Amino acid sequence: MNKTLTLIFTLLTLSVFGQSNPTKEAQPIVAEGKLLYQLEMASWYGTDLFLENYKDRDNIGGYFSYIEKDIAICIFFSMADSPKVIGTISFDKTYNIKTAKIDLSERSFTPNENDIYIIRKIAWAEISTDTLFKTYKNTSLNLIPLISKNEKKVYVLTGPQDNGVIIFGNDYLLTFDKDNKLLIKKQLHKNIITIHYGGNEEEQIEGTMHNHQPETGDFITATDICTLMLYEKFAKWKRHTVVSEKYLNIWDCENDQLTVISLDIFDEVSEDEEKRNRKKDRELKND
Repeated sequence: MNKTLTLIFTLLTLSVFGQSNPTKEAQPIVAEGKLLYQLEMASWYGTDLFLENYKDRDNIGGYFSYIEKDIAICIFFSMADSPKVIGTISFDKTYNIKTAKIDLSERSFTPNENDIYIIRKIAWAEISTDTLFKTYKNTSLNLIPLISKNEKKVYVLTGPQDNGVIIFGNDYLLTFDKDNKLLIKKQLHKNIITIHYGGNEEEQIEGTMHNHQPETGDFITATDICTLMLYEKFAKWKRHTVVSEKYLNIWDCENDQLTVISLDIFDEVSEDEEKRNRKKDRELKND
């Protein structure tokens, strides 16, 4: 089976050479997914460090993360109508908690932080009042506000509250104009996909997949990539495949790289491989 997959992927690489390149076309999605991952990593580790060092839990109003000059920064703000920053946790690219910088001095938001706070606050209000946003048992909705390249967005992911579970879907995107006015809110996946991992080593699953309905689009989503990067090392997956109407989106969990293959080419090469195998079987029978 592994030899067959290797041959198919080799042939597919040759087949797409010189033609339109969907893998290249999907790279902005990969970049955004990796950025979401960086923000979530800062929030994960930043929360642990902040709660270890800040004792007035009743004064915590919330948190968010952003990237500034390759430094991932997670800030916490106070519980007030006009909140102040009460904690700033900074990470380099390693996210090593031992070298993270912890600053618990109180200060005002920077202009960028204030914009992030505003769009995050609007997103929370939408989640609380709009039936577009769904919640499920043993899950939570996680907001990732993002201001990048003059775009203002808030992604909403569904996170598991149980160990050994990865959740795709039930995710949303809210976009804002330059004045922080909400323009569009949409559901990225129309369903929720729960995949369990763990168990005995011999039961370990190397590859998994999920399907995209037409409204989700032909490519893997930035939220899919973020989720994969957050959990793939725990799950010990080697790859995850997203199947759409046009493409196979193959995520390499070991190298965090995406390969996108046309389903037409895949079917063609698979059929050719089948013919080769049948011919080989006949030759072996005749020997």
